[in-house]
Parts: sequence; C-alpha cells; structure tokens
Amino acid sequence: MWISREASPQFYRPIKFRVIKKLDWTTYDGWVWIEGYQLNDKGDAVARRALFVLIEGLRKL
Repeated sequence: MWISREASPQFYRPIKFRVIKKLDWTTYDGWVWIEGYQLNDKGDAVARRALFVLIEGLRKL
C-alpha cells in the first residue's frame, strides 16, 4: 500500500506498507487499524507497525 496524507495527517512523508491484517479494534466510521511492515525503496521490511488510517486514503502500489 502507499500511505500518504490522504490516509492520515501524520504521513507528511508517504511510506510503502505491506499489510498483514486489519485489526478488529473499535474506531470511527471510515477509519481502521492495520498491522504490517513499513518497506524501504527496495521493498524490504524495515519496521513492523500498527497504523490508524482512513480507508479511502489507502492506495495500492
């Protein structure tokens, strides 16, 4: 996934992210917690993270 400011204001620098799963945590309508790996430019995982993002702001790579 390509995660940028469209998904959350915290991503002023977009990141590449490999989603492992959607977490079943209660959130606001249209928002979701996802878990996965932040990727570097080569596509290698560099950090495991849980992110709170707007579903409509997520983009597939």
